Amino acid sequence: MSTDPQTLARWMRSGGVLGSVRTLPDPVEPPPTAPDAAPSVREAEWPVPGAASTPRSTTPWRRLALAAVLALSAALNLINLNREGYGNEYYAATVLSMLQNWHNFFFASFDPGGFVSVDKPPLGFWIQAASAKLLGFSGLSLLLPEALAGVASVAVLYVLVRRACGPTAGLLAALALAFTPVSVTTSRNNTIDSLLVLAVLLAAWATLRAAERGSLRWLLLAAVTVGLGFEIKMLQAYLVVPALGLLYLAVAPRPRLVRVGHLALAGLALAVVSFAWPVAVDLTPASARPYVGSTQNNSEVSLALGYNGIQRLLGQGRSIGQALARDSSGLAGRRQAGTSDAASGQPGATTAANDGRASFGGPGGFGGPGGYGENGTPGPLRLLNQQLAGQASWLLPLALVGVCATGRVAWTRRRSLARSRPAQAFFLWGAWLVTAAAFFSVAGYFHRYYLVMLAPPVAALAGIGVWESWRAYRRGQRLGWLLPLALVGTGLLQAHILADYSTWARWLTPIALGGAAIAAVVLLALRPRARFGIRNPELGIRTPNPELRIPRLATGLGVVALLAAPAVWSGLPVVTGMSGGGLPAAGPAPQRGAFGGPALGGPDGGPPPGGFDEASNQAALIAYLEAHQGNAEYLVATTNANAAAPIILATGKPVMALGGFLGSDPILTPDQLAARVAAGQVRYFLLSGGPGGHGGDALTAWVQANCTPVPAANYGAASQPASGSDGFGRGGQEQLYACTGAQGAGA
Repeated sequence: MSTDPQTLARWMRSGGVLGSVRTLPDPVEPPPTAPDAAPSVREAEWPVPGAASTPRSTTPWRRLALAAVLALSAALNLINLNREGYGNEYYAATVLSMLQNWHNFFFASFDPGGFVSVDKPPLGFWIQAASAKLLGFSGLSLLLPEALAGVASVAVLYVLVRRACGPTAGLLAALALAFTPVSVTTSRNNTIDSLLVLAVLLAAWATLRAAERGSLRWLLLAAVTVGLGFEIKMLQAYLVVPALGLLYLAVAPRPRLVRVGHLALAGLALAVVSFAWPVAVDLTPASARPYVGSTQNNSEVSLALGYNGIQRLLGQGRSIGQALARDSSGLAGRRQAGTSDAASGQPGATTAANDGRASFGGPGGFGGPGGYGENGTPGPLRLLNQQLAGQASWLLPLALVGVCATGRVAWTRRRSLARSRPAQAFFLWGAWLVTAAAFFSVAGYFHRYYLVMLAPPVAALAGIGVWESWRAYRRGQRLGWLLPLALVGTGLLQAHILADYSTWARWLTPIALGGAAIAAVVLLALRPRARFGIRNPELGIRTPNPELRIPRLATGLGVVALLAAPAVWSGLPVVTGMSGGGLPAAGPAPQRGAFGGPALGGPDGGPPPGGFDEASNQAALIAYLEAHQGNAEYLVATTNANAAAPIILATGKPVMALGGFLGSDPILTPDQLAARVAAGQVRYFLLSGGPGGHGGDALTAWVQANCTPVPAANYGAASQPASGSDGFGRGGQEQLYACTGAQGAGA
């Protein structure tokens, strides 16, 4: 073997047999070559198992492939985006109100009058407001930041997976995320979840750098980034915290006590950034800011820890004590009344005992949006049920292979984890997957689009699983047996998901199952180890046999076949221009409903339409209100924020949402409302038949007792405005009432 220094230097620069590997478990002698010979491409692509592989550059075809994946993601997120309208009108009205003045902007006021705030922190809406300020307020300007964040998330995921397992795994992971239906759906909606995903992915990048170096500075940056994610969607951002903490604790090349101390400081930074804005709001006198929506005590900290925190796990309106007691008295009352148990997952189960709030995952039931009716009964297989599986579970078996592959490396390299990026990927993506899957399997109150938090780890691990199992297969290792098994298992899972969509299943199921089966048969038939490795006595390893084209093509066929169904689900909103409005959800409406009941959602797979049934009725009502508003501060008062949102968007004027988001916030007492009417602040009330609670019921009773119904004919509408039940408090017939100062004063 030649030991000429120039030859060795040239061989090392080209990568040699070790390709792009930067750290080696043991010294490896270079292969014998002629002085001017370079190693073959096949040898250069054969990295040492378990070693980090982060090439500084990639071949041109990989750059083109990455550009194609990003272009595909951009197309799915941006095409026909202008047809989505305002998306979630509740959030769109908030951004319009925030543009009115700095007071509304800082406090995230839902309405231009600063009466009540939105039920989320402001950072995501600040970004949307900046877009609207720059481009003009429109549905497109609100949705554009989310769409671009979705594309950026695909790029960041590629970088994270590439640094661990190489560019091919990164490309597969990026493609999987681009085709994850819930990721596309949220990127085409203004529910701010795409911005949250981008924030936590950037935090993962910073944590990986911190873990490799044992760097407190990078760890603090990661904590700050997660804290900013908290300011986008509150405790939903913390689903990644266990994974990031475990990664640093297990990997960082520091003494154990130092690692613990670093994590403590990062936790402090996380808390400071997370609660800076909520504490600032709570320290502001209540009279100088909007009421904090979706709370019973007017506190942003309470909103973060309650409605957007523990209630997401236990169910809306439920305390820990109530959850432990299982609300046995309410359950008995429902059974005695002969109604179906809402906790069993039957959609729309309500009783008089819980005042109709069971449909919102509140006390005594979880039947409607956000509860068990939307998500199915909690349990270990919940992510595979009809409601949730089509959102982000299409590639779960391949993701489990990724867990096995990276876990194997983590075990073999457990004494040098800081130098093994595949092992680091195990702690990051594996812990993220387990944490998110566990939460969504047991949580009592969340919407289907929240599963976007599950999309990055599933996509990352699926890409890693395919690539690492293929590498093991071509080397004749035992892990290679998982590749054909995982392809068939994924095909069977997709057939299960498609079973509820008979029209789509007729052609998508044969593609998924057929492609996976063909690939598996070819791989198993050509499995004998002798065909895939040529023993190289100089290196002591097997190098790939040139005759791998057929297995490689078979694997590619299987992967493409398994991406077909999620690609169709992702493309539906592009074709229809509808991602679900207020409650975005991926895929079409199933042909049969959950548990044999009616199909969930409207014709596009989203929620049924709410608000006014006819645009003409809404226009006539708004024209009447504007003509008769006089000197009143508020154009009209409504039962809840979702009834107020379309009026705010149409007029830009203050509309009072008496009960906040769902109509159950105790913002005013009847006496306080009477005083406002007497002062001329509000004259008209639009009351719906949707659920209310607490002070909302008392306010409705006061209006009905002290104000005069306005016939629909007075404002030229064909009929009294009605609203369909959409799970947001808009349900039943809406009635307009007129109040005067004299009536209010005499109340």
